[in-house]
Amino acid sequence: MTTTIKVSNDVRDQLKGQAALAHRTLGQHLEYLASLGEREARIASLRAAVKATTPQDLESYREETRAWDRLENA
Repeated sequence: MTTTIKVSNDVRDQLKGQAALAHRTLGQHLEYLASLGEREARIASLRAAVKATTPQDLESYREETRAWDRLENA
């Protein structure tokens, strides 16, 4: 299924140019841009979660990581 979206001629031309440089169709390029937006949202969410991590939880994570490293290197 396809649809039509309204964008200015300048935006359309910019997107078509970007798509051509990447050897993608305009539809493929729009899919790529949509996936980038989703990825950026996931990364922003991860950054917020890391920033909200308490020092105690961070130390617990580091302790557990060290324990797994010791098992792996044993």
